[in-house]
Amino acid sequence: MAGNTLGRVFTVTSFGESHGPAIGCVVDGCPPGLALSAEDIQQDLDRRKPGTSRHVTQRQESDSVEILSGVFEGRTTGTPIALLIRNEDQRSRDYGNLIDTFRPGHADYTYWQKYGIRDHRGGGRSSARETAVRVAAAAIARKWLKEKHGVVIRGYLSQLGPIEVPFTNWATVATNPFFAADDEVVEKLESYMDDLRKAGDSVGAKITAVAEHVPVGWGAPVYAKLDADLAGAMMSINAVKAVEIGAGFASVEQRGSEHGDELTPDGFVTNHAGGILGGISTGQDIVLTVGIKPTSSIRVPRRSIDKQGNPSVVETSGRHDPCVGIRATPIAEAMMALVLMDHALLHRAQNADVATTTPKIAGSIARTASPSKGQADSKARQKTEDR
Repeated sequence: MAGNTLGRVFTVTSFGESHGPAIGCVVDGCPPGLALSAEDIQQDLDRRKPGTSRHVTQRQESDSVEILSGVFEGRTTGTPIALLIRNEDQRSRDYGNLIDTFRPGHADYTYWQKYGIRDHRGGGRSSARETAVRVAAAAIARKWLKEKHGVVIRGYLSQLGPIEVPFTNWATVATNPFFAADDEVVEKLESYMDDLRKAGDSVGAKITAVAEHVPVGWGAPVYAKLDADLAGAMMSINAVKAVEIGAGFASVEQRGSEHGDELTPDGFVTNHAGGILGGISTGQDIVLTVGIKPTSSIRVPRRSIDKQGNPSVVETSGRHDPCVGIRATPIAEAMMALVLMDHALLHRAQNADVATTTPKIAGSIARTASPSKGQADSKARQKTEDR
């Protein structure tokens, strides 16, 4: 199986299955000298791990990470860093009825047709369990980016099913199991999820990720566009079906006079571009939103076929997230960190000595983490000008 490596300079190659003995990855290209311990990685893994609330899968995994190589006396050596996370709470018997049938909306059918063999236990290699090692690898990237460039990467739940979640403040995100940035909506989310779980169904979500203090100049204008690489990385996350950069689909209704982010000596007036122009970072916050589909493994009976092509009915038991988006915020942050780390090193390799006489302007004049708020402010200004 090919396609298990992400990146060009800072690379991550993952391995393992949902119900195997362990999952893990090899991180290559990390600069030497970075102080690194298992605790640095564990704090991010703890934000993603299952069983943290009644609203997510009750699979109990400690997700304890082991650093097997690449670190000596507490610092990275520049050699490959091998990370291992042992699976502790597999319950393979829950998948016995899927040996010969395929779950609608899942990778079961396509995986079988491509490889002619599949691990039916929890989806095997196509399980969201694999994302744990991405979060582990990204913890290394996040630390280096913060120390070398001051880059801060954060995310929040911006919609769950039909419920839009407004952005109020970052402090709230860590205080609830939804990664919601608004206290007042949490009770509504809990009630909605309780009803959904009782119904045995699932729902999708939107996650917004923001990278602050990214320097101007990362990326390239053709095949290595920063936004293209970010979009590709986000689409590699299980269940992600859509990616928006900046204004995203809202830009369809905008006029050029509104969408184009004006420049002033004090900074950009707006950030509809999401911090990227021509595939290159502008120095503004990089803002993207991902759309996550409903979980495919549900208790509601669904029509399918078996391996012989005969009609079948699938009703999935076991422990599943009724909304995988609830635990996806750390994963979206992780993929952003991995892409930014790769581009930081690519930029350093070719363009570290480039200097221009034009001053680097600040980010947005009115910094907002929420792209929807930035769009609303811009629309309000446009209406005032029209009058």
